[in-house]
Amino acid sequence: MSLCFFSKADSRKFVYFLISFKILLNTTKIVYYYNIFFTTPAKTKKLARFLLYIISEKRKGEYGVPWGKLYTTKNMSEKNSNSKPIRWSVFIPCFLIVGGAAILGIVNNAWLTEVTKAIFTWSLGNFGWLYQVIAVVTLILVSLLCFSKIGTIKLGGPEAKAKYSFGSWFAMTLTGGIATGLITYGVNEVLIYFGNVYGELDGYGVQAYSNEAAYFAMGRSFYNWTVIPYAMYALSGVIIAYMYFNRKQELSVSASLTPLFGEKVTKGFWKALVDVLSVLAIALGLAASLGAGLALIGTGLSAAYGIAQGPVVWFILTAIITVTFTAASVAGIDKGIKWLAGMTSKIFYVLLILLFIIGPTVYILNMANVGLGYWLDRFWMWGFDPYTVGGEALVTWWTMYDWAIWIAYAPLMGIFFAIIAYGRTIRQFLIINWILPASFGFVWFSVWGSTALDWQISGKADIIAAINEGGAVSGIWEFLKHVPLGAILIPVIIITLIAAFSTTADTMSTTIAALCTEGARHDEEPALWQKVVWGVSIGLIACIMVAFGGGSQGVDGVKYLAACGGFVVLAIFILQVIASIKVFFFDPQTKKDIEECAEYTDKNIQAGTAKTGEA
Repeated sequence: MSLCFFSKADSRKFVYFLISFKILLNTTKIVYYYNIFFTTPAKTKKLARFLLYIISEKRKGEYGVPWGKLYTTKNMSEKNSNSKPIRWSVFIPCFLIVGGAAILGIVNNAWLTEVTKAIFTWSLGNFGWLYQVIAVVTLILVSLLCFSKIGTIKLGGPEAKAKYSFGSWFAMTLTGGIATGLITYGVNEVLIYFGNVYGELDGYGVQAYSNEAAYFAMGRSFYNWTVIPYAMYALSGVIIAYMYFNRKQELSVSASLTPLFGEKVTKGFWKALVDVLSVLAIALGLAASLGAGLALIGTGLSAAYGIAQGPVVWFILTAIITVTFTAASVAGIDKGIKWLAGMTSKIFYVLLILLFIIGPTVYILNMANVGLGYWLDRFWMWGFDPYTVGGEALVTWWTMYDWAIWIAYAPLMGIFFAIIAYGRTIRQFLIINWILPASFGFVWFSVWGSTALDWQISGKADIIAAINEGGAVSGIWEFLKHVPLGAILIPVIIITLIAAFSTTADTMSTTIAALCTEGARHDEEPALWQKVVWGVSIGLIACIMVAFGGGSQGVDGVKYLAACGGFVVLAIFILQVIASIKVFFFDPQTKKDIEECAEYTDKNIQAGTAKTGEA
């Protein structure tokens, strides 16, 4: 840079000027403000040469500054984020409530479990119909956004460039959104339905262990784990991303409601309330996932290696998991989350392909077809039944609980999905965050669930007996004992469970920290101490609930607590649905965005055609 300007002092002054305006790569504004502060035309010409130079050096992470600390975009983002003030109106209430739940878990876990269960059953008993209606509406809305002209809108404007490849992007969204769910229930849920373990088949009069029970088990699993739940994530994500990148609102849940309430919802009490409820829901939801993960890994250690479950084992597992996801969160999206997600997704792919090859391949393909047909044939009945037809054992304790947890995750999961989606179109966003994860869930349950059914029916493994004896999450370990190379796969599965939960937890601890920071941006990392605080807090509440609740009771307690959080966030999610309808279908500015993206695409096509003709 000193080569471009007359003196080193002049160069240093210019760098400080650029940093103060935070517009290092915005050429137009730099030249404008530079002409205000530095009026010599010759220096402006040298500025233009310098800008070309720093753009060419961007990938190297340097800007030609030969003295002191190099000011890269990453350096600046980290500095700005760590120096930004904390939103104490969000941080303090959330921290106190999460900490209070942990203390209650120690002092009177049974009472906390009883109270949260009562709230959980009351909310789903009285509002199950609302959960079902909003789930179907969300699915229809996401479909319209994806396959209409609205899908052509680019997040960040027509010229925005994506940061992550499709592979890395999908790995982060897939592993960030499923936690331990697919591994936990890919076998267990299918076999619980098939054996009518808790009365799931009673409402429809299906005989346990029959052929129809197998079809029902596959179809219901597809219903619970594919297009509807991922549509919830995707809708929250797309409205937050669009309002942030294209409408220049702040990066928060409350900002996604501005189409309904205007700027007042992003200020004062209402802003704090919306964001506090969203943070609490995801924090408690993560604690529930970690609690279930502890129970699952504990049963695996017991079944495979005879290690008895107890507080010591749970605390050790919690420490390992918490350190893993906190370290990944502290490392940031590019260094930590992206790497962990890539590794976890590759393990998922290998496990899926391996079982498809060594399992009953033809039976897997047949049951995938039959299960899909069974579900689609009953789509509207299952979609609107609040428990009246299917019964509470099936609808309330499985589907409605699932919807509550997915909704609890949705607002903050949406923020994370928005952060990594810059430069992508709405259609690409929905393909990556809705269609592909739902397709992956379909394939996973087809392969793992069908294989488990085949082995149960043929007598190769009695998975249902293991569930009856050890609980709802025990079937997976009995299943793995009979898989070729099971001795190798069991520790791999345990490691995958830790990695899968850690990927979800580190994305969410980063997002929670961002939401507790004033003026958070998608290209900045929140303060490190916040990530550590939230990571440790989530780990502690899960471990305390499990350890002091005596294992399964503790897991139930934290699950009920998380489901209560989902009920609280239900109102916010409904408002996001309404806001999406208004902004995407009735706002004139959205139509302008569609036209602007179409014009930009046409220009690129014409330019490409012209170049081809010249060649």
